Amino acid sequence: MKRFVFIVILLSLLVGLAGLGHFYLYLHSPVGGAERSLTYEVQKGAAFARVARELEAEGLIRHPLYWRLYARLQDRAHRIRLGEFRLSTTMTPAEILDTLVTGATVQYSHTVLEGWTFRQLLDSLATHPQIVQTDIVRDREALMAELGQPGMHPEGWFYPDTYHFPKGTTDLEFLRRANTITRERLEAEWAGREEGLPLRTPYEALTLASIVEKESAVTSERPMIAAVFISRLRKGMRLQTDPTVIYGMGEDFDGNIRKSDLRRDTPYNTYTRSGLPPTPIALPSGESIHAVLHPADTDALYFVARGDGSHHFSATYEEHREAVIRYLLGGNADRYQGDTR
Repeated sequence: MKRFVFIVILLSLLVGLAGLGHFYLYLHSPVGGAERSLTYEVQKGAAFARVARELEAEGLIRHPLYWRLYARLQDRAHRIRLGEFRLSTTMTPAEILDTLVTGATVQYSHTVLEGWTFRQLLDSLATHPQIVQTDIVRDREALMAELGQPGMHPEGWFYPDTYHFPKGTTDLEFLRRANTITRERLEAEWAGREEGLPLRTPYEALTLASIVEKESAVTSERPMIAAVFISRLRKGMRLQTDPTVIYGMGEDFDGNIRKSDLRRDTPYNTYTRSGLPPTPIALPSGESIHAVLHPADTDALYFVARGDGSHHFSATYEEHREAVIRYLLGGNADRYQGDTR
């Protein structure tokens, strides 16, 4: 009798060990067959049993009950994350569970260009297929209140960069992230600014940075362009910069700026009004913010486009006049009608 009991116990142990071995091999062996990758999405509210069935249907795991048992033994069945995951038939069931619990979700990207207006930013977000649209971003006052800046105009407050995010990110979440970066960058640059600048607040620096952004096609020139505007502010000279006039024209701008446009007064016309415009006119880059708070050491008060994206800088009106004739009028002095910028 004792021998029989011993044999039964021994056989039970062997069966148990065999079962454990089979379970171990299951967890650490891929399904095999042709190598195939796919994007699998864990949707909100999806039960773990449903996930197991879908993975089986996709040919990524076998015996979904085994996989569910393993997840529960690991106390991970309730910890899988929402989002899209890149999975492959070369992955083991254990690796698939690890990916769903701790792995990175599939990321999409969207680039916000330097010099865009806030309207252009919103339009670009509206066309991205993986970004969820919300009503609040179209209400400027509600948006800025939600971002912790009640009463603030949204122009200029969103950092131009390439962003990566999972499917289902809302436009509000995207804007919150871009807004945070601009605020942190502006705060850090303002804290380390040069002394004696004619800028009273970080917001004035942001506003001037947006002008520098629109005036500069060559990054290396931004400190020089910033220096020209800083010097003009110090001397009480008007900034006389076309991008502010264009911004103030709004939808009336048809691609051309005329003498009559420069004379028509708006809050953004820096030919008719002194000082800075009331708000930024575009999304400034970090380089433009830095340039405004660390301008070049120069006595230049004027600049004119050379036609290749760069500018000629002048310290006197006479030199500036010659540069305008050379670069804009093809050397024909008779065509010069005066430019006091």
